[in-house]
Amino acid sequence: MTAPTPDVTEDLLLGGRIRLRQPARGYRAGLDAALLAAACDAGPGARVIEAGCGPGAALLAAAARRPQAQFTGVERDADARALALANVGLNGLQGRVEALIGDVAARFKALGLPPFDAALANPPFFDDPAALRAPAPEKAAAWIADEGLMAWTEFLLKAVREGGTITMIHRADRLADLLGLLAPKAGSFQVRPIHPFADEPAKRVLVRAVKTGKAPLRLLPPLVLHDRGGAKHRPEVEAILRGETDLPWLR
Repeated sequence: MTAPTPDVTEDLLLGGRIRLRQPARGYRAGLDAALLAAACDAGPGARVIEAGCGPGAALLAAAARRPQAQFTGVERDADARALALANVGLNGLQGRVEALIGDVAARFKALGLPPFDAALANPPFFDDPAALRAPAPEKAAAWIADEGLMAWTEFLLKAVREGGTITMIHRADRLADLLGLLAPKAGSFQVRPIHPFADEPAKRVLVRAVKTGKAPLRLLPPLVLHDRGGAKHRPEVEAILRGETDLPWLR
């Protein structure tokens, strides 16, 4: 098992329920992974796949929140996948959670797996390297989608059965792109804006879609992360981070 070193730290998630070993430098799990896990509403017996699971922050947190579901993470980076496997063992979740090598660009069928009941993803936020200052090399894969957002949505649409759910967290300014790419094969959209402060525009959105769903789009109440001059996060956000509450969807 990969142990903490100067290059690998061990951090606690969900109020200490999950131990996560992750790179000391480069992309590290943060609020987006925590919110994605909190938005997973998989029921008993459901099979859930996460595309681009990295070392397993969202994957493991979702598994801890949904103890009667089965989880499969897919990650193209061998080092990140090795950490994910180590974290599965570290948390005693070998019976319910696995991490596979796989690439979104290679499409879902390359995995040779039957469709899942639900899919999760926190895709890289940029697919045009010219659109931002180049990140550090160790962050590039997490920030820039070489294959573009379309490849991610196509993978997720193939990864779930008809009636299965797709849950994603992404930049708010890509909402139209997300909906447009998912709409040919999915619907029943629910969108939850995530605002840094109540008086500032949303910077993130959580989007849930149902494959072949036909219900009208529903815009949910926003989640506001911070109060001016207050604690690091609002109490309701701290409760989510500790795993005491979920981010529910309408039924």
